[in-house]
Amino acid sequence: MADHDAAPTLTAPGIRALAEARARFPERIAEAAAARRPGNPRRDGQLLIIAADHPARGALGVGGRPLAMGSRVELLERLCVALSRPGVDGLLATPDVVEDLLLLGALHDKIVVGSMNRGGLHGSVFEFDDRFTAYDTDAIVRMRLDGGKMLCRIGLDDRGTPATLEAIGRAVTELAGHGLIAMLEPFWSRWVDGSVRHDLSPDAVIHAINVAQGLGATSARTWLKIPVVAEMERVMAATTLPTLLLGGDPGDTPDQAYSAWREALRLPGVRGLVVGRALLYPPDDDVAAAVDTATSMLEVG
Repeated sequence: MADHDAAPTLTAPGIRALAEARARFPERIAEAAAARRPGNPRRDGQLLIIAADHPARGALGVGGRPLAMGSRVELLERLCVALSRPGVDGLLATPDVVEDLLLLGALHDKIVVGSMNRGGLHGSVFEFDDRFTAYDTDAIVRMRLDGGKMLCRIGLDDRGTPATLEAIGRAVTELAGHGLIAMLEPFWSRWVDGSVRHDLSPDAVIHAINVAQGLGATSARTWLKIPVVAEMERVMAATTLPTLLLGGDPGDTPDQAYSAWREALRLPGVRGLVVGRALLYPPDDDVAAAVDTATSMLEVG
């Protein structure tokens, strides 16, 4: 990973201390969660959330690197760099990653959103079966997180979709009952040659938004996380809910991704970015520079 003057690194003693705490003092995780200074998801201005829930679904590749996210030590180092940059508001991750970062003291003054349904493993025959295998509402409340994120892949040709929609609706209702954000990531998806593919046409994204925003007994605490696609002005007209733009994997063309983000961030209702691989694993491996580029696009409150 490229050096950067202001970027901290995760030292070998730090990793040893982390492993030691997990083996001998697991209660320190709950203690760190209780002591964490929270962020403010409802402040003015647009947000930048760093996403790190890909590994739990077996999605480890970035660009041409199939195991880019396979090293937990390297991922944590990159996350510590990203979270230390000015203008980064928080983290979206599964319990294992959140707990590592809590023990490292990297989540003070940050928004933390727990990723909930990671059961549909990437490339599996049950990929549409997005079971809740990570956080549940009780754990999110107990760990004092700011909300929960749910992948909402809607497959008209897959019989597992109704169970996913039912589970998401229940979680939306539960989170709202605790005053917490339910962040939904909807896709209009289908099986293509044995793999799940998302339809990223504007019409399909509009369909997905409309289904997702109707889930749960209330939408008062629901936020959306959607891809940047063509005709974003028309897409954003499909909802009045607070919306964050997802980054995805830009491959070797980050400049094109940045340009698309910049245009979409100008639209009403867009509250910021949720980006993982594009910022954590940029082609030049300069995490700090990639994060700083993203924060420069945001409207600051």
